[in-house]
Amino acid sequence: MKPGHPYHTEDCRAVSEVLSRVGDKWTVLVVQYLGSGPMRFSELKRTIGGISQKMLTTTLRGLERDGFVTRTVFPTIPPRVDYQLTELGQELLTPVTALGEWARMNILRIREARERFDETVV
Repeated sequence: MKPGHPYHTEDCRAVSEVLSRVGDKWTVLVVQYLGSGPMRFSELKRTIGGISQKMLTTTLRGLERDGFVTRTVFPTIPPRVDYQLTELGQELLTPVTALGEWARMNILRIREARERFDETVV
């Protein structure tokens, strides 16, 4: 690291660690959907098109481990499991929603830029 460099190694590690959790596509979608209130696993799976049961389970466990989501099991037959955002998850909702919206609004521009680039690279 260069002297006087504005970023510290620990800062870079912290950013990398957090972005590795919140930067994947499934996390963005799960957090956005849970932003409207608690949801059951099956409801999340149905709402998020294309996600496998294993991937949803992995995503929810990671979010729970990192303190963004709580998991509540209700003693019914069959057991009912609800997921909801914690206070930390609610704070994450703002930047994640902004990122998701930005991605949806700009995907065509990004695809066009990729096509232009790919045409110039042989």
